[in-house]
Amino acid sequence: MSLQDDLDALRDDALREIAAADSPDLLEAVRVRFLGRSGSLKDLMGRIKEVPPADKKVVGQRLNAVKEELEAAWDGKKASLADARPTSGPLPDPTLPGRTQPLGTLHPLTQAMERFCGIFERLGFTIRQGPEIEDVFHNFDALNMPDDHPVRDQADTFVLENDAILRSQTSTVQARVMEEHVRRYGGGKGMPPIRIVSPGRTYRPDSVDATHHYGFSQIEGLAVDTDVTMADLKGFLALFARETFGEATKTRFRPSFFPFTEPSAELDISCVFCGGTGCRVCKNSGWVELGGCGMVHPNVFDVLGIDSELFTGFAFGFGIERVAMFMLGVDDIRRFSENDLRFLRQF
Repeated sequence: MSLQDDLDALRDDALREIAAADSPDLLEAVRVRFLGRSGSLKDLMGRIKEVPPADKKVVGQRLNAVKEELEAAWDGKKASLADARPTSGPLPDPTLPGRTQPLGTLHPLTQAMERFCGIFERLGFTIRQGPEIEDVFHNFDALNMPDDHPVRDQADTFVLENDAILRSQTSTVQARVMEEHVRRYGGGKGMPPIRIVSPGRTYRPDSVDATHHYGFSQIEGLAVDTDVTMADLKGFLALFARETFGEATKTRFRPSFFPFTEPSAELDISCVFCGGTGCRVCKNSGWVELGGCGMVHPNVFDVLGIDSELFTGFAFGFGIERVAMFMLGVDDIRRFSENDLRFLRQF
């Protein structure tokens, strides 16, 4: 068949399928097949080189005319489909509200973190953050954990390339802030006070179970001045506990050990599930552990260049997942990282 015959056949087929299309999707499929970049008409235009030179002008004009005719037919059919109305049944109600996409919410851990930060901001603390990929000095040595200290086994973490590690606690931010403070103001008389909280992700190679995870969130606090005492620490944390869990919440401090604080303590709160009367969660003791705290060890000040004879400070740290579990009544820490929408939509 000649190019002219093929063009006439294509025109007839295209007009017939355009007329038969009864939906926008079918009509679009017809356009792609006949008028698209790889359509049948494009193939025929590529064959114009087969036409004798004397006939090329006439054939080219015919090709353009068929193209314009098919495009006009397609536009007309598209307009008629858009104007079509149902011929039976009730008409759509134009006053009904449209369908909206549901809005997401903040993750429960983010909500808890923002709530904690808000409490401490009202107490005069500023929010500081630091890198999750750390060096050994800020993660261990600056926090009174030298290489031969046995406590480094408990705070072990993931080792990356070039001696970089994933931080095992956000205490690294406290070390960096004190270091920065000394560079700016010096570590002696005249250094302004420090009062910060540092939320963020931390990592330890723990086995994953209902109460442990290799990746978890912490919020740690630090206050340094010339007259900071253990009484200040107890007052701040008692207020934090009441703001977080309710005015009836009681606190107690148990002696403990942390290499970067001396004296050190574990902070317990009255069980939020039974009100202190005893239940399965608190093992019938009426108390649950919230986190660790204490007075900053003089060795930490000395390593970072702060005069430990002039300045004192307190530090504390809590696992955000642990506190969120108490607040929300969640019994398994893995719920927070499973991305189960059935769980997340509750908050």
